[in-house]
Amino acid sequence: MGAMAKPDCISTLKTMQLNCTVEEKFEETTADGRKTQTVCTFTDGTLVQHQEWGDRMDSTITRKLKDGKPVVDCVVNTVTCTRAYEKVK
Repeated sequence: MGAMAKPDCISTLKTMQLNCTVEEKFEETTADGRKTQTVCTFTDGTLVQHQEWGDRMDSTITRKLKDGKPVVDCVVNTVTCTRAYEKVK
């Protein structure tokens, strides 16, 4: 049995929890309703989530800690988005 990953994604609009077995492909429904074939890997302290959908479309989401703070990078084709989080004081 592989390792499990369960990151939570919470926003003012929607709350999602990703449940996956590392290195095992599964069907995922994304927050915007897309059906994807997804596989998660864990390398060097980084959770990598690779999604494939439609005709030659894919995205890669990486979650890691940088200086003790969560950072999420999302790459879709040639576009990259980086989100850095801080605890609200």
